[in-house]
Amino acid sequence: MSRSHRLLELDSRTFERRLAANPLVILPVGALEAHGPHLPLGADQLQAEATAAALAERLDALVAPTIPYGSAPGARRFPGTVSLRLSELEEHAAGVLGELARSGVRRLLVLSGHAERGHMAALREAGERTMRAHPACRVVVLSDYDFVYELRGRRSPPEDGHAGLLETSRVLAIAPETVGPDRPKVVYRHSPFVPGSPSEADWPESVIGDTGPASAELGREVQAHVLERLQATVTELLPS
Repeated sequence: MSRSHRLLELDSRTFERRLAANPLVILPVGALEAHGPHLPLGADQLQAEATAAALAERLDALVAPTIPYGSAPGARRFPGTVSLRLSELEEHAAGVLGELARSGVRRLLVLSGHAERGHMAALREAGERTMRAHPACRVVVLSDYDFVYELRGRRSPPEDGHAGLLETSRVLAIAPETVGPDRPKVVYRHSPFVPGSPSEADWPESVIGDTGPASAELGREVQAHVLERLQATVTELLPS
């Protein structure tokens, strides 16, 4: 029987013994956010958790329970989106990371399935606060979409984005039972130079791009790329 990589399944003494090997601990972060008429509200969490579990198998890492909510102001007007204030997300993430560091964890990877700019800034600030308070602990904060979007222009149109071709394909590979039959095509017109959330005219549905060609085969290719890049990044930035 293989040993568990999930912190919530370990007893206290087993966790203490595992710490002796200085394991990487992965903290997945999701968001409850509209992803069009075809993907689940929890798509970011599903992707982060699946990726964390696969990376933990590769690196014999531990996976902490997920932070399921994030900051998603751009999609707030779409039903089902829950968007925390940046200060709320930062405080919660800093609290979790600080407690893990206090418990003896020395290598922490914050892996967010949601890549919105402010959301990531709040997580990075939480990571910085943790390292200041616990100098022996190293923290890396990233989104798996830092690596997914390396494939834009190669495996998708350059303008592909949120709930688009790459993300729809990835969820088809990771959790196909959650994907509906619609394959929307949406042009995002909101300028990054205009403050505030996009209007209905700029963004009529919570999708960016053409999802028509999405496939589980492409999703598996995307996921393999993400895992290779993650493993290389952790090996470089969080060596044991």
